[in-house]
Formats: sequence, C-alpha cells, structure tokens
Amino acid sequence: MTTVEQQGTSLWQDAWIKLSKNYLALFGLVIIGLLCVLSVLTPWIAPYGYEEQNLLLGATSPSSEHWLGTDVFGRDMLTRIMYGGRVSLTVGFIATAVALLIGVLWGAVAGYVGGRLDAMMMRIVDIMYALPFMIFIVLLMVVFGRNILLLFIAIGAVEWLTMARIVRGQVMSLRKQEFVEAAHSLGLSQWTIIRRHIIPNTLGPVIVYTTLTIPSVMLLEAFLSFLGLGIQPPQSSWGLLINYGVETMEEYPWLLIFPGVTLSLTLFALNFLGDGLRDALDPRVSKD
Repeated sequence: MTTVEQQGTSLWQDAWIKLSKNYLALFGLVIIGLLCVLSVLTPWIAPYGYEEQNLLLGATSPSSEHWLGTDVFGRDMLTRIMYGGRVSLTVGFIATAVALLIGVLWGAVAGYVGGRLDAMMMRIVDIMYALPFMIFIVLLMVVFGRNILLLFIAIGAVEWLTMARIVRGQVMSLRKQEFVEAAHSLGLSQWTIIRRHIIPNTLGPVIVYTTLTIPSVMLLEAFLSFLGLGIQPPQSSWGLLINYGVETMEEYPWLLIFPGVTLSLTLFALNFLGDGLRDALDPRVSKD
C-alpha cells in the first residue's frame, strides 16, 4: 500500500488559496497593484511635467493631446492625476501603517494583560479622543514646519485610537480561549503569546478596518491641503484635485469627474480586497 502524506499549509498559504478563489478580491488586488506601479513609474511615463503650464491653452476638454483635458492653468490632467496618486497612495499607506503599528500593539497589550494596565492605557485613549485632532496636527505643523513626512506621521498618530479599541475588544474575547491557555501552560512569555497567537487571530477585523482607514486618511489629507496645511501647489493629490474640481464643476466638469472616478475606483478596489483578505486571513474559518 502506498502511504500518502498530507502536507499542512501555513496561515499565509491557506490565505492565498482562499483569496485566489475570490474574483472581486483579485480584481481589487490587480487595481491596487496597477495604481502602485503607475505611481512609481509616473516620473518616466507621465506625458508632461506636473509643473508644466500653458496659460494660453487654459482649461480644455479631453483631446488627442490631453486625454483627460487640462485645468485653468493649462496643466495636463492625466499628469496631475498620476502625480496626485503618488501622494495620495503614499499618505494612505504610510499613515495607515503608523496607525496599525501603534493601534494593534496598544490594543493587544491592553486587552491581554487587563487589570490596571488596561484601565490606564484605555484612559489615555479616551483622553486623546477628547482632544481635537486638528489642533494636534496644526501644532505639529507649526512647531516642526510643513514637512510631508511629518504629515504622514501626524495623521497616523491620530488614526490609531479606533484601531486600538477594536483590537482590545477582539483580544479580550480571545485571551480565555483554549489555544491561549495551552500556549500559556507551555511556558511561553506573554509577548510571545500576543505576537504568535493573539494578533494573528485579530487579522480579520484589522484588515477590514485598514481598508476603511486608507480612504479616510486620503480624505483627511485633502481637508488639510484645503486648509493650506497639507500638500502645497504645484504638487497635487487626488483629494486636492477633487476639491479644486468642485469649485469649477459647472464650467469644467472634467476637472471633477476624472479625479473623482479615480479615487472611487481605488476605494472600491480597497473594499473588495479588504473583504477578501478578511475571509482569507481569519484563522477561525475552517479550511475548505
């Protein structure tokens, strides 16, 4: 008789198998991947420079020379959207990564340890919730100057609070589970249990909230840019282009339509990918 050995799969291998069966998630992954590649290659493939103006041309509708038209300064909209994608995606991913790093660790430690440490850590979260985040960001900009890297960190530093609460709630429901008690009985340290057993079991809600945080961060960056505290002209971001398009939508509707469609497509892709990753990365979902 031939013995067939069945090899096990890791969490990430199993996640990829599940994700590959979800066509909407794969569509979102392809769209996000293409946008990231285009953003990286923009300086080499953009048809015009992002500062290049033609005041005599002014705002023109889409044509063979300018596929997405031009703005009132004669700047190519396709180029502006491509360069804006570099800024918007960078802000979204870096600021979200900062929020994830702080929020997941904070919530996991507070929820697992519990007691006085949990009470103290969550009171700090409550106090920060009560502070107007806009004043916090403005103070950072005034003290340290207008720096785009500081903008990423500042936004991430105010977006981690909800993440910490979500993770804490998940951890509190997990810490009395059998697999956590088994790990504790084996003599594993608290940090090892948190890192290897607790955090992986919170990936589902974390991934879902992450897909909501990225567009939220993009909109927050747009608001700051509108107030003059974020991206400054001649640089652009999708949010800044949309704000500008709203002001001129009656005369030049393409200035709103094209950046709006680009941002909407990105948000749909993130939501599709997030739903797929939620199902694929949840270790409590049984294997097919």
